[in-house]
Amino acid sequence: MMRNALIAAVAGFLPITAAYADCLDDAAAYRHINAQLVRAIAQQESSLHADTVTVNSNGTEDIGLMQVNSSWLPTLARYGIRREHLFNACVNAYVGTWILASNIQRFGPTWKAVGAYNAVSSAKQLVYANAIYRRLQREGH
Repeated sequence: MMRNALIAAVAGFLPITAAYADCLDDAAAYRHINAQLVRAIAQQESSLHADTVTVNSNGTEDIGLMQVNSSWLPTLARYGIRREHLFNACVNAYVGTWILASNIQRFGPTWKAVGAYNAVSSAKQLVYANAIYRRLQREGH
């Protein structure tokens, strides 16, 4: 079920060059997640640059608008999504929001779920969640 939903969500967005904000809003709505939260994460991760790649100290890469970690590539391959697809802002928005939704399903609608988007360790999750919280406060959300 989850596989079909992800494929359906992404397949329709591969060729679209819509504004990043629209893709983030659509992905958030599709996953029933607050759009301002998804936007804040994208802003924190890439400053809304779809072509951003960050190489991490452990050799993985964070790719695109929502900086999807390359450790997800084997899982995404099962859905037909390859590394190059993550440079499409809409695909990346849907994948990143899917990852966030998975965290929310695992940890509940908590700041831990937000922190887990960026890090495995609890200490780093807390730092990240605080950064997102501050970003949302600055933007008046």
